[in-house]
Amino acid sequence: MAERLEIVTYDKQWPGHFRDIAASLRALIGPEVIAIDHIGSTAVPGLPAKPLIDIDVTLPSPEHVLAAINTMEGAGYENRGNRYEQDVYAFMMTSTNPKRRVYLLPQGNETHQKRIIFRDYLIAHPQIAAEYSALKQKLAREYAYDGDGYTRAKADFVNDAVAMARSIR
Repeated sequence: MAERLEIVTYDKQWPGHFRDIAASLRALIGPEVIAIDHIGSTAVPGLPAKPLIDIDVTLPSPEHVLAAINTMEGAGYENRGNRYEQDVYAFMMTSTNPKRRVYLLPQGNETHQKRIIFRDYLIAHPQIAAEYSALKQKLAREYAYDGDGYTRAKADFVNDAVAMARSIR
């Protein structure tokens, strides 16, 4: 049975959790890591979110991504496969509190760039973040047991915000 989708009040400890997880990922994966970025709603101060730290780990190439899969699995991360586009691999760790979802992706990846733009746009525009919060809470009720449906239902808002952010750069 699918797990119930839960949106919780922002937790001021999320940035610290991210820093700890990032340090452990850097040690686990090694010197190939180019960047580790806190993405998703837990990366936006004040924004309600699923109690799940989302992280993008940027590696030099698709080959480096593939080479790191066994390392992630060996450390207890559940391989969720290629979730969004070629060369983006998702991993979950649900035995931790908070849970963590890590994406391995190659440098220059468009999905990663959009995630960073969206995160930064929400941080810089509290009114847009408030609108996103309201949408997330509404969709969490509508898609209570359908995480993929929830994500799809947010896509237009996210894409519109990314387009707006790009237009004012």
